[in-house]
Amino acid sequence: MIYIASDHGGFTLKSAAIEHLKQKGLDVKDMGPYEQVDWDDYPDYVIPLAKEIQKDIKGKGIVICKNGVGVSITTNRFKNVRAALSWTPEHAKTSRLDDDTNVLALPALFINESTALEIVDTWLNTEFSGEPRHIRRIKKLENI
Repeated sequence: MIYIASDHGGFTLKSAAIEHLKQKGLDVKDMGPYEQVDWDDYPDYVIPLAKEIQKDIKGKGIVICKNGVGVSITTNRFKNVRAALSWTPEHAKTSRLDDDTNVLALPALFINESTALEIVDTWLNTEFSGEPRHIRRIKKLENI
């Protein structure tokens, strides 16, 4: 399952990403918002997404706001949720390879739709390397 949430700043990109993922036959759960509301707050949608990721070990999340920072800060407050704010496919790939990220944060204001969808595809298609040094580092984060 791919959980996806945004705020008003990421709403348009979220809608495009949902359509893109569904066209690929992937299971997507829209965590909101469900309409463009210029005064909404990203924690209202991102916190429920992070809780779903905690329960669904194989699940992945995508969070989007204007600069991607607020949504990534929020999700990274949850145990066993590892979010990466990525703006290029290459960066997203290394976040999966090295850090086994399970949430991708996107900065809607700084990337176009085409780049965003390429980032999403790269991130979803990249597996964690499983290298001992990366596993060791991730384990050190588990009890913070």
